Amino acid sequence: MKARAVSAAAKSRASGAGGASDAAERALSAERALIEAAQRERIRFAELYENNFERVYAYVARRVRDGAGGDREEAQDLTADVFHLALKNIGRFEWRGVPFAAWLFKIASNELADRSKRLRHRRAQERENSFLFQESADLAPAAPGVEDAERRARLFKLVERLPRDQSRVIVMRFAQDKSIREIAATLGRTEGSIKQLQFRGLQNLRVRLGDTNG
Repeated sequence: MKARAVSAAAKSRASGAGGASDAAERALSAERALIEAAQRERIRFAELYENNFERVYAYVARRVRDGAGGDREEAQDLTADVFHLALKNIGRFEWRGVPFAAWLFKIASNELADRSKRLRHRRAQERENSFLFQESADLAPAAPGVEDAERRARLFKLVERLPRDQSRVIVMRFAQDKSIREIAATLGRTEGSIKQLQFRGLQNLRVRLGDTNG
C-alpha cells in the first residue's frame, strides 16, 4: 500500500512538472506568434510592449538607481528608448526559442552602458567647465580690482545671454552657492534636469568665453 502511494505521488509530481513544461511551451509559442505578427504589422508591437514593460522598467530602474545620478524620470526615458529601438529593429529579430524579454534586456544593457559612458564624459566636462568658470571670474565677494571687476561684469553679461533656465541655474549654483537639490526644489524640477541645465549652461559659457578671449 505504501509503495503504491509513493508511486502515485511520484506520478503526480511528474504530471505537474510536465504540465508546467507544457504551459511554458505554449507561452513561448504564443509569444513567437505575436512577434511574427508584429514583424508583419508594427501596430501589433503594442502587445509586446504591454507584456514586457514592467519587467524591462524594473531591470532598468534597478540599475539606474544603483548608479550615481539616477532617478525615476531617467529610468522611464531609458525604458522608452529600449522599446523604441526594439520596435525599430523588430524586423531583424530572429526567434531562438527564448523569451522576447531576453532580447529587450540585451538592448537595455547596451543603453545602460552608453549612459555610463555619457555620465563619465559629462562629469569630466563639468569639472573642466566649472574650473574654467571659476578661473574666469570668482562670483563670491572679493577685493575689488579693475581687472577683476571687468572680468566679472563680462561674465555676468554672458550668463544673462544664456537661455533663461540655464542662466537661473548658473546664478543660483555659483553666485548664490545653492546645492543641486535646493535649486531643483526652488525651480520645481528634478535634480537630473538641473544637472543637465548646469552642464549645458557651462558648455555655452565656455564657448562664449572662448569667443570673447579669441
